[in-house]
Amino acid sequence: MTNAIIPLLAAGAMIVTLSHAVAADTGQSRSGEDANRITQAKEILERVPLFDGHNDLPWQYRGRVNYRFSELDVRDTTKQPADSTDNPMHTDITRLREGKVGAQWWSVYTAANTSEPEAVLATMEQIDFVHGMIGRFPETFALALTADDVEEAFADGKIASLMGMEGGHSIANSLGALRMFHRLGARYMTLTHSRTLDWADAAGDDPQHDGLTAFGEEVVREMNRLGMVVDISHAAPATMRDAMAISEAPVMYSHSNTLALNGHPRNAPDDMLELLKENGGLIMVTFVESFTSEEVRQAGADRSAELARVTALNPGRPAIIEKAMADWDAANPMPKATLSQVADHIDHIRALIGVDHIGIGGDFDGVSTLPLGLEDVSTYPALFAELLKRGYTEQELEKIAGRNMLRVLRGVEKTAARLQNEREPSEMVFED
Repeated sequence: MTNAIIPLLAAGAMIVTLSHAVAADTGQSRSGEDANRITQAKEILERVPLFDGHNDLPWQYRGRVNYRFSELDVRDTTKQPADSTDNPMHTDITRLREGKVGAQWWSVYTAANTSEPEAVLATMEQIDFVHGMIGRFPETFALALTADDVEEAFADGKIASLMGMEGGHSIANSLGALRMFHRLGARYMTLTHSRTLDWADAAGDDPQHDGLTAFGEEVVREMNRLGMVVDISHAAPATMRDAMAISEAPVMYSHSNTLALNGHPRNAPDDMLELLKENGGLIMVTFVESFTSEEVRQAGADRSAELARVTALNPGRPAIIEKAMADWDAANPMPKATLSQVADHIDHIRALIGVDHIGIGGDFDGVSTLPLGLEDVSTYPALFAELLKRGYTEQELEKIAGRNMLRVLRGVEKTAARLQNEREPSEMVFED
């Protein structure tokens, strides 16, 4: 090595050292900016009640401990019963508080393949669970039946608790049952779940009615009169179209994403979103991975196809099927949706119909896996921080968090007050 080279090496070393210092400083700066955005997001959610449109905590309690609070502490559901083999839960009081949730639509759900008389009973038990949870933890939860109730609970530092029925099978073709569920506190009903009903076509199932039948239209009218939000998540596009044509009040998607970014039939097509804007309604963007990431949806379809193939080749051989699928999974790891992709759906809706029609409907505890960055109910501030990073204003985020949902609720309540003065309860009876 000559003396002439030594100064060059020294200069090179200095450049490398400086570049490392700049990179470290940039990383620290970004980390600081991220932390500042999280703080800003939390401040927004302390001013406005953060609504979530769909949480399946009641269903988890049914399946895991048969609704026994004594066996699973809602204050901390990470502490599962010793013999539990269930996936970790996403929801408890501790994490709701960390996530700044101000108003929760609790799903009072029963499976779509439940017989309709059994569905009525199961839905009543789900409603009983929510009332029981509120009664056991009055310092945390408050029953909310109106927009004013939500704001009062939020001002008192409590989580406003509303109930939404998931699927019209829960009324067993009876407007009387619908009215009674309203009296018990239900304030929205998803017209269908995953199965087409006698009066409404569902997304992902064979269509039978080209949307709503005459009885289905009357269900929407009676919901308007009662003051229940018409929820068109899970509905077929023709049912979405008919519901928005019939409804005199704003409707909502309680937990759906955009078909433009993900081809799952549970997502909302752009033309339906444009009708939603005309209706004054709301789409509450969900965190379901297969509705969020097209890559995840395609990978799930590939796995289903492989399972069908292996099963067809090995009838009555469960051990062989299990081994074959374990090998397939090892060779084909499932991709993950991300928080950023959820924000992409929000971006699309904002660009198409405006921020006044966006909310959040995570579907926590209704799915087994969630996007990276949105693993449980404590993570909402991270999503709002991402939207801040993308240039959303605080006023826009206040709308997404809760002001849009409060507007929809008040629109539904105003319509109900008018209709109750104009007409009596419907006397229509479903006829085969």
